[in-house]
Formats: sequence, C-alpha cells, structure tokens
Amino acid sequence: MKIGDVVADFELLDQHEKPHKLSDLAAQGPLVIFFYPLASSGGCTKEACHFRDLEKEFAAAGASVVGISTDSPAKQLTFATENHFSYPLLSDRQGEVADLFGVRRRLLAKTLPTKRATFIVDPSLKVRFQVSSETNMDVHANEALAALQNAAW
Repeated sequence: MKIGDVVADFELLDQHEKPHKLSDLAAQGPLVIFFYPLASSGGCTKEACHFRDLEKEFAAAGASVVGISTDSPAKQLTFATENHFSYPLLSDRQGEVADLFGVRRRLLAKTLPTKRATFIVDPSLKVRFQVSSETNMDVHANEALAALQNAAW
C-alpha cells in the first residue's frame, strides 16, 4: 500500500470480539493504523504504549488510532487490559488485511507474522501517510502525529 492508494473496506473483530469496519473507523476523520507482529512482546508493547501515551494528541489532531496483529481477540484483550489501551486492537487471524497493506511476512510468518508499519487513512479510505521501522518503536506514533499536525489533505 502506497500513499494515494485507496484501501478496500474490511471488517475485523477487536479484543472484545466486536466487529469493526474500516469505513466506520475512518468516517469521523483520519485513522492511524499501526500493524505490530506480536501482542505482549517487548517491542510491540513499547510501540503500542507510545500510541496510548499520545492518544490525547492524536484526538486533538482529529484522528483515532487502531492496532492490528494476527493475534486472537483473547490475546488482544489480555494485551489491552494489561496496558490500559482504550483504542481497538483488531485481530487479523488469517493475515488478509496485512496482505492488503503489504505488511505480511512470508519467511518469518510463524514467529513474526506481520511487519511493523503505520498508515494514516482518511475518511475516503485513501492512504495519506506510511512509515515502517522494525527497530525504532517510537517513530511510528511520533511521525504519524507529526504528519497529522502538518496535514494539508
């Protein structure tokens, strides 16, 4: 998925097994989508907590946040509860949405099924921003927030 591409609508269950459609999540303003490999791992916890810690800033920029991994809703619920996340964690069990965004791993699929990447999607489901880094856990939220604050779209 590249900047300017339109994302096909999809629906996934969150940590409470409630279904969420992309179009509904993005309807009120920009949606920050961060993909992470494994709930409760050290790097993913740091990344997700950084999004949590900047949640007020994202809201002030008119955006909402959602995380996606291939973990089950039950594992997502444990992750969300332990770390006090108020945003949805979506379960992409088959990796279909990761495929759609081009972030599904093939070689390390059993241990790290999803690449670490962040996208901003506008209400028309157009990709407006993208960043990926496997080693800098803060860059995702920091750069997404900066993109929102400087948005000209």
